Order: sequence, then structure tokens, then C-alpha cells
Amino acid sequence: MNEERDRGRGHAHGRRHRPPFDPAAFGPGFGPGGFGPWERRSGGRGPRRGPRRRRGDVRTAVLVLLADGPKHGYQLIQEITERSDGLWKPSAGSIYPVLQLLEDEGMVRFEEHDGRRVVHLTETGTTFVSENRAELDRVWEPFDGEHTASFHDLRETFAQLGMAGMQVLRAGTPEQVEAARRILRTATRDLYALLAEGPPNPRDGDRS
Repeated sequence: MNEERDRGRGHAHGRRHRPPFDPAAFGPGFGPGGFGPWERRSGGRGPRRGPRRRRGDVRTAVLVLLADGPKHGYQLIQEITERSDGLWKPSAGSIYPVLQLLEDEGMVRFEEHDGRRVVHLTETGTTFVSENRAELDRVWEPFDGEHTASFHDLRETFAQLGMAGMQVLRAGTPEQVEAARRILRTATRDLYALLAEGPPNPRDGDRS
């Protein structure tokens, strides 16, 4: 009895809440178990993170891609992922509300094709993209060759730093762990100083 009750609890905890909309109409990979590229993977690893994106970038990318032809939701996610070298993988939960908003604005319309909702630019949307194409295309700038290579290099450096820190934590003496903590605190403050355009202070990490 206890084992059956415990199994029942495990199933209850493992259930996923149904989304407030039906994403299955937007193509394969949508629905229970995950959304497109955000589907659950064995090993628990999520999608890679890329350069920070500005508010409204999903809307901009969708408009630019639809200017090349009608697409359903999963195709939009695939093309954004490809254009960004895998660094930007918007979920269906971010694509769907944008499409609804664009429909409300009169920029897009939906048509049913083979059980999927395919999105088309309206005349208003086509005109908007045509008149603002140069500005809209800037949405891909963070993912051009130079930016992407720099991001991958920096991410690899952070990964190596993390592994080194864990080695010190596991095998180091208390004095070595404390020295590592000071080094990391200094590095953290120096990185924030870069963003603030202020001069880093190499002695900050020793003040504790």
C-alpha cells in the first residue's frame, strides 16, 4: 500500500501543467514534453544561451522572417536558431504571444494548412518591413561571425574558470580556497567595472 501511494505521489509531482493555449497547431515539437528546440533532453541540459537580446527582438525577427515567406511557429523558431548559430532559441511561449499581437496590429494573418496555422504578412506588414528593412535586419547583428566567435570563446573561458574553481574547492587547503575566493571576487568586480566604464581596482578583492 505504501509503495503504491508513493508511486502515485511521484506521478502527481511529475505531471506538467497544460499550457493556456494549444501550441500543437504550430508544428512538430510543440505541446506536452516541450516546445520546439526547448524540448526536454536526456541529461538535463538546456539550450545554449547567447548574447543578450533587446525587448521586442522576437517581434522584429518574426517580421523579417515572414517577409521571406509564410511560416508556422516551429519554422520561425528553427530559422531564428539557425540565423543565430544556435545561440538564440525562443520558446513557443514567446513566439505565440508575439504572433497574436502582430495579428491584432494587422501585421499578420493566419491560414490553416494541413492542420497547422501558417502565418502570412498582411499588406500592412509587408509595407512596414519594406520601409524599415535596414533597421529591422539589425536584429541579427549580435550573431554575426565576429560576435558569435567572441561569445563562444568567452563562454569557454568561463567554463574553464569554473572547473578550476571546483578543483580548488574539492582539493585545496582552507588557505587556497580563501585565496581563490579573493581572486574570483576581484575578477567579478573588474568585469562589472568594464560595464560601468570605470577603472577596475585590483585591490578590491582583498578587502573583506
